[in-house]
Amino acid sequence: MTQKYPVPTPEKFLGISCLCVGCGPGGSTSMLARVAIVDYQGQTVFHTNVQPTMPVSDYRTGTTGIEAAHLDPGTAMPFTEVQQQVAALLKEKIIVGHSLWHDLSVLGIPHPAVATRDAALYQPFRNALHMQNQIIRLQTLMWHLMRRRVQEGHIDALENARAAMDLYRSHATEWEGAISRGQWPTVLPPSTFSRCYL
Repeated sequence: MTQKYPVPTPEKFLGISCLCVGCGPGGSTSMLARVAIVDYQGQTVFHTNVQPTMPVSDYRTGTTGIEAAHLDPGTAMPFTEVQQQVAALLKEKIIVGHSLWHDLSVLGIPHPAVATRDAALYQPFRNALHMQNQIIRLQTLMWHLMRRRVQEGHIDALENARAAMDLYRSHATEWEGAISRGQWPTVLPPSTFSRCYL
């Protein structure tokens, strides 16, 4: 008799995406500036700008559209408050995203690896695009797999979170089926980010 595994309900899932500004010499150190969380249907659950905790050397405005005014105390939430609220939202949830290790790293919130669904690491997506050994950009995945353009102009955290959730939903049955059979369908995230996973 085939063992039955419980399939997670939509309420168990949240999609997440973060945008960063740069700190330090040349802006090479990423610091959280905006976070967006959506539900299984792509509806906004949480979306805010985040006050920097260090001097910003590169707002990355050309890529993210974030300017200094977006991170003022009157406009943005303190980092510790954002961290606490996001941690509470993600607790006991399955999180969906693209390159989730970046998001978890800048948030400073580890998450159980088994409760992640990362479109950047999903092997069938890599197989479909014949790109086995590299991280495929979200923009590329969306165009080739869903014929939808994203990130035209500035990168938008809400758009990214919804796009990752749409990619997951398009393969949810196969993805969860593989997991239920004990066949984890994603490659490993970069080992330098192992601290981001429980």
